[in-house]
Amino acid sequence: MNQSPCSSTAISRLSRRQFLQYSCIGISSSLLAACTNSNPASNTSSGLDKVTFGTNWLAQAEHGGFYQAIATGIYKNHGLDVTIKMGGPQVPSGTQLLMGGAVDFFMGYGIDAINAVAQGIPKITVAAIFQKDPQCIISHPNTAIKTLADLKGKPIYISAAANLNYWPFLKAKYGFTDAQKRPYNFNPAPFLADKTSAQQGYITSEPFAVEKQGGFKPLVFLLADYGYEPYATTIETKKELVAKNPDLVKRFVDASIKGWYSYLENPQPGNQLIKQENPEMTDEQIAYGIEKLKESGIILSGDAEKQGIGAMTQARWKSLFDSMVNTGLSQPNVNYQDAFTLQFVNQGQ
Repeated sequence: MNQSPCSSTAISRLSRRQFLQYSCIGISSSLLAACTNSNPASNTSSGLDKVTFGTNWLAQAEHGGFYQAIATGIYKNHGLDVTIKMGGPQVPSGTQLLMGGAVDFFMGYGIDAINAVAQGIPKITVAAIFQKDPQCIISHPNTAIKTLADLKGKPIYISAAANLNYWPFLKAKYGFTDAQKRPYNFNPAPFLADKTSAQQGYITSEPFAVEKQGGFKPLVFLLADYGYEPYATTIETKKELVAKNPDLVKRFVDASIKGWYSYLENPQPGNQLIKQENPEMTDEQIAYGIEKLKESGIILSGDAEKQGIGAMTQARWKSLFDSMVNTGLSQPNVNYQDAFTLQFVNQGQ
């Protein structure tokens, strides 16, 4: 049965996705074997290089450019036969899938990439599709609440994963305290019932569902507009693949970027594939997601406006690393520059 876009499951779709991104999910021995025995980037009988790309959740507008590149033949035009492996509640973490060989590329996150360096995990970020993380804080309409800083002292429902990324930032910059935290169990009912409270969310999803279910338009504070700056929806792969087959990496990055430009111009081909892969995704939710991606400059803002979708810079990565050190998310001796390479991006529009 298809879910309503305003069900408790749908409203938490993206929040759960981010939770999984930072959770340690066990892999069975049989799955590990399947991962290890895969043959990534093999040449098919059609002459195309077979590539698998792992996403961080079920198919949705936030993944649209990758589906668009399949639907419109952009990947094939770059000599690639791409399969998208959807994430989900029972899917192992992206790092496990990538290191195990189940996927060749994965949809990553800036903070996680730097933490991987500290842990000696040999993966690397090769492009950043989202210049802004869609993470936001949602509050009830209130004349006393004008900015994010006004939520100091208010109860805020957040997941455990927030402690590994944006909560330390909010504490350091705005004086938020752990006393404000309320456990967010991916159910909006407590937030809807308490008009003094706020809740975590993704700008492309939860505000839409809150409006549907709660019957009001919430205040939305996009953390990226308040100085929270990790790259999101990155493309990451093994360092070994970059060293041994940089041409394959370049073709995948180039085609994915073209897919995103195409999706932002005319998303219908990608949307049809998204709904085919995830029948619970509605046209209304997809349209809302695309609208917010554009309106908030999630993809095309900052460096990407001049250097093209996927842009990354040394300065931006250093600023992120410095922020992680200042908030206790990283040790200062981590060689953060090992987390990324600029050789495949910044080619202009």
